[in-house]
Amino acid sequence: MKKHLKILFFLVLVGGLFSFAMHKYYVSTTNVNYSSKDKSIQIISRIFIDDIEQTINERYGINCQLDSDKELKEAHSYLKKYITQKFKLYINGKETPYNFLGKEYELDEMKCYLEVPNINIATIKSIAIENTLLFDMFPEQQNIIHFKLNEKVKSFVLSRDNTKALLKI
Repeated sequence: MKKHLKILFFLVLVGGLFSFAMHKYYVSTTNVNYSSKDKSIQIISRIFIDDIEQTINERYGINCQLDSDKELKEAHSYLKKYITQKFKLYINGKETPYNFLGKEYELDEMKCYLEVPNINIATIKSIAIENTLLFDMFPEQQNIIHFKLNEKVKSFVLSRDNTKALLKI
């Protein structure tokens, strides 16, 4: 009987460790910086390729095959559409449009480049980001925002229950 209990305990322990090791984490990181040289707010978001690909494919009913020789020509426009719907920027409480400059792949991440041109930093009292990327597909998704504006540096972790980060300057 003791031997059976030890075996059962071992199997439960190994099974628990294996399931913990197999659990995937869902996270994106976004850096928001002001470039005094370019007089623009520059934004770089890093998103896992497999997560954004699964989301785009399911949302739009396509097979975009990101970062492959078979990547759809329309993948860029689907990504731009999704990101502009799920990533909002507010300056002084007013939604502010940005330019989707493009994307590139680095290992298992996709880097998206966004920019708000012609910004006078002296007129900014607050800047907010609402980032709901991937929340519709992965409820445990976390989106980390790092602000670096006008000597202010602050980071936020956004979740499905807390989708907005606000930096007062």
